[in-house]
Amino acid sequence: MSLPTLIGAAEPGTRPQQRRRLPRWWFAAALFLVLLALSILEAVTGANDLVSRGTVAATLIAIVPIMLAGLGGLWSERAGIVNIGLEGMMILGTWGAGYFGYHYGAWAGVAGAILMGMLGGLVHALATVIFGVDHIISGVAINIIALGAVQYLASLTFVGLPGGGQTQSPKIPDVPTITITPVGDALGDIVGKDIFFVSQLASVAQALVTNLSLLVVLAMLLLVLTWWALWRTSFGLRLRSCGESPSAAESLGVAVLRYKFVAVLISGGLAGLAGGFLAMVASSNYRDGQTGGRGYIGLAAMIFGNWRPGGLLAGSGLFGYTETLGLRQGGDSVHALLLALAVLALAAAVWQARQQQQRAAIITGVVAIGLGVLYFAIDQVPGDFTSMTPYVVTLLVLAFASQRLRMPAADGQIYRKGSAG
Repeated sequence: MSLPTLIGAAEPGTRPQQRRRLPRWWFAAALFLVLLALSILEAVTGANDLVSRGTVAATLIAIVPIMLAGLGGLWSERAGIVNIGLEGMMILGTWGAGYFGYHYGAWAGVAGAILMGMLGGLVHALATVIFGVDHIISGVAINIIALGAVQYLASLTFVGLPGGGQTQSPKIPDVPTITITPVGDALGDIVGKDIFFVSQLASVAQALVTNLSLLVVLAMLLLVLTWWALWRTSFGLRLRSCGESPSAAESLGVAVLRYKFVAVLISGGLAGLAGGFLAMVASSNYRDGQTGGRGYIGLAAMIFGNWRPGGLLAGSGLFGYTETLGLRQGGDSVHALLLALAVLALAAAVWQARQQQQRAAIITGVVAIGLGVLYFAIDQVPGDFTSMTPYVVTLLVLAFASQRLRMPAADGQIYRKGSAG
């Protein structure tokens, strides 16, 4: 059996299913349609901050740490190692960015965040790959240990420094940004003319050429690099085989433990970079409790994306965008989203009815009607609910998408060398 056959193998006793590959332009087309839908929503509801430059810029900052954490989970789980410890590795990354960034400069802070995350990944790899500890137990332990470790390290390294203390570091130097002034000014003129859809496209483009952090660019390049490395190289093929059937992969000459170990180290580095982004771009210093559970959210975004980079980006974008709306003009913008969710739920109910899923269609239809009634019954969403919006929307989408998910076959299984017999 060859490795490509191994990756595409079905469960024993079942016929292998041919997956329909999406065309390469699907993501650009999906983004175009989303922008068009948001433009229509702005015109219908009067909410004018759904696709503004500020919203897009803030959304990018909200997306990147979730996406990087999810990328870390993707590398680990494609090799068969569940990484619940992403949150702890992010926490280590925030301290690494604060310490190395303050003492040695911005790019040293980036490197320090990655190295601290890899340290967490090393602990997880030793526990799960070498000693066969349950993956969930190891990940939870790392989260707990990392939280206490950075609190101790912060009191040890930041107390007495200007602006530093037990719960925060001094100000970190800023990572360089990209601004193309002539292009940004020209796009700003188009935005000011308020042309339907054209102005919204210009707002998005303007956010991409005005004060765009190089770490955002680096994160997007890492997303593309992950796709290329895992799905277009022999290294990625061998690594994914370790997550599908490690025994069969070993019988074909793959050094399974080595690939798992490397994958978890890369996973930790990406999670650490996510924490560094929070400290250096989303904020200007390390702060205690800075991650706010984004490691778990990144894991959920990875699952939503069906363990693939493109889907991961979509899941991160969904959470990041709804979080941004709640923090900005929360009431008006989230109120407009109620109408969008009602329409989407209605469309889902029709699709489920056509698929002969009558019970699911009735439930989804009731949800659609409820959202529509709520939209017309209130003028503004209460402030307490806007903070819940990202979590509620993510749970709803995960619930609808759960039937199409397929995790790596050997994900979470403890593997011992020589199991191939």
